[in-house]
Amino acid sequence: MAAPLEMTSESAAPEAILEGVGGQAIEGRSLGKIAWLRLKRDKVAIGGGIFILFLIVVAIVGPFLVQNPNIYHPNLINPTLSRPNGTLGGVSLAHPLGVEPVTGRDMLARVVNGARVSLLIAFLATALAVGIGTVMGVVAGYSGGWIDTIIARLMDIFLAFPLLVFAIAPFGLSGNGLRISLLIFIIGFFAWPYMGRIIRGQTLSLREREFVDAARSLGARGPYILFRELLPNLWGPILVYATLLIPTNILFEAALSYLGVGIIPPQPTWGGMLSDAVTNGFYQIDPMYMIIPGFAIFLTVLAFNLFGDGLRDALDPRSSR
Repeated sequence: MAAPLEMTSESAAPEAILEGVGGQAIEGRSLGKIAWLRLKRDKVAIGGGIFILFLIVVAIVGPFLVQNPNIYHPNLINPTLSRPNGTLGGVSLAHPLGVEPVTGRDMLARVVNGARVSLLIAFLATALAVGIGTVMGVVAGYSGGWIDTIIARLMDIFLAFPLLVFAIAPFGLSGNGLRISLLIFIIGFFAWPYMGRIIRGQTLSLREREFVDAARSLGARGPYILFRELLPNLWGPILVYATLLIPTNILFEAALSYLGVGIIPPQPTWGGMLSDAVTNGFYQIDPMYMIIPGFAIFLTVLAFNLFGDGLRDALDPRSSR
């Protein structure tokens, strides 16, 4: 059974064909189409979404189109000052974003390859947190009683763990493949309580609705109600919170790389580039080496936040009032 969702004054009967004046057929709009129409009117959110799609394409295809990020170009470096020749960090047609101080490695290649690592960790960690949090939140909210109490206390315990301490654990492990896997697991596994609390609250509200009572009266059991009645009505908050959790994970991965406990060099990461700029003093001889990865992190986080805010307003217009 589908939940009887509320319709606003600007919506029509979902996917229905109504008879209008003069006998002309009028096609109704579903709640999904209405949300899409609202989202399209938010130009800022659409701009953020377009940038996110562009960033995903760059992370997937970009590393095959740019130079090798680990090739040195010592001929492009001033041997006396150890900084790139020319202005703006050695910008040229061959190196549109300039080169790295001391080594002369191409900045565009390093930023593009760093985007792949950052997005991979952020997306997979978010998927893990959303998956665990959704299941635990739905079960806790629907079951109530001692099950709800145990899961709620479990959330409190996980939220009390010092995440940074657990994230530093992979520092002694060799190999970026293992480090990436552990970072994804640690970030996602300790972030699920945030999603769990939101879904639990939504489920507590939905379980008292008429469509749930109707399903029970027809003999539907708990698993059917959980995953066929409640879960489809939770996609809105799940999508919204996921888009807002991704930038948080990007910043956390960048912070770990900045602290030197993230991905092992020479694999480029945005946080690692910022760390090199500070620890090696590159920002003093070439400020662009610090500005470029910092600006990449800023634009990415901003795009996800703008798109997440617009998606929330589109799915729940009351939240923007």
